[in-house]
This record gives sequence, C-alpha cells and structure tokens, in this order.
Amino acid sequence: MKIIADKPKLLTETPMHYCPGCTHGIVHRLIAEVLEELGKADNAIGIAPVGCAVYAYRYFNCDMIEAAHGRAPAISSAVRRVVNPDNLIFCYQGDGDCASIGMAETVHACMRGENITVIFINNGIYGMTGGQMAPTTMPGVKATTCIYGRDPKKYGNPVHLSEMLATLTGPAYIERVACYDVPHVKKAKAALKKAFEIQMQKKGLSFIEVLASCPTNFHMTPIEAMDFVKTQAEPFYPLGVFKDITKEEANS
Repeated sequence: MKIIADKPKLLTETPMHYCPGCTHGIVHRLIAEVLEELGKADNAIGIAPVGCAVYAYRYFNCDMIEAAHGRAPAISSAVRRVVNPDNLIFCYQGDGDCASIGMAETVHACMRGENITVIFINNGIYGMTGGQMAPTTMPGVKATTCIYGRDPKKYGNPVHLSEMLATLTGPAYIERVACYDVPHVKKAKAALKKAFEIQMQKKGLSFIEVLASCPTNFHMTPIEAMDFVKTQAEPFYPLGVFKDITKEEANS
C-alpha cells in the first residue's frame, strides 16, 4: 500500500495531551514538517513555554529547553548567541506566556531583532489554568474572571500583538495565520516555512501568530470552536502579513 502521509520523524511517539479540537497538535506537526523539508531537523533547538504547551519538549525529536513562564524569547536570545549560527531556534508560546507575563521579553527580543522564530498561539483564553481572561480575550467573550463577558471599560482592551510588534524596527517578518480548515493550514505552513527561511538568511526575528481554538474553556465542540475562530476571532484579529523586510528590500 502506498503511503500518502506519514508522521514527521521530528515528532516523537509520545501521545499528545491536548484536548480534542485544540490546534496545538496541528502546529506541532507543521513545525516538524517544515524543519524536515528545510533539512534542519538535526539542527533545530526549541524553547517550550509554560501553559498548555508546557510539555512540548516531549513531542519534538530535537534539542528542547523548558523556559520559566514568559521567558522563552529571552532564553531563545541567549541560545542564539551561544550556539552554532546555523542552528534554527524557535520558541513556542501561548497568549499568557507571550502577551502577558512574557510581554517584556517578547518586545525586547523584537527590539533587538534577535535571529529567532517566535510562534505565538493565540486562543484568546488561559487554557491550562482554568479559563481565565487573557490579554487577547475579545470584548464580550466570557471567561472565569469576566463571567459576563470582557468589558473593555472595566477590564481593558485586548492586545493585537502582531500589529504592535510590527511598529518596531527589529522584526524581519510578522504574519498572523489560522488553522481552522485545510486551506488555512497550508497557509500557516507556508508562513512557518518563510519564517525559518528568513532565520536561515540571518535577517532577524520572525513572529508567527496562530489564531487557535480552545473548545474546553469556551465550552464548545471541536467543530464549534473552529467555527468560532473563523467567524468571531478572525474578524477581530485579521489574518495577513504585518511586516516583511524581504518585500521591503525587493522594492527598495
């Protein structure tokens, strides 16, 4: 029988712990596929976060480091400066890790233009700790710390991290993608591949934001959660490229 698709060798045999309908597993696979296609599976170093993806180090057959909560960009920056320049460095973070406790580390890594790839999973809620409001929780969306829905006048406005980071001079490439259907999964893979290619070209920091679902804490079925990303999250957090120095260089 002809094999049409197989598990990337960069992924371990460890069963993933993510909830049904969560897109962490999809993104893990895309990272593994891209690194293998680029011939960098043996040269990759990943930084795992604290949050739902805290066990990411169990799933990748490459060197992995577990960072303290929010410190993945700082650890990535340190690794970048001490390892072989041909190694590919990626840090994998959720919205609490990247946009809350780790906001300073994220911003300063971008300001320095570290030659790393940051992968930011934005599901708009704190998944691991029980469904509290996150920096990216949208107005009107309910969480355990805003049971009637997020009111910007009371709880502040959500952060559009990709748009904010695009105002800095350090980042080389920033794109927001989603994984709620096959065409968007393919676009997400293309964005990840470009991010790693830019790192290979030593052009600076790449930031890929992935709109994700959290069926458990939004009390939805997996299908409903994917539809929520498409109909609710995407209009509020529009997909697209927010910065790409390769295009800027081509037009200069």
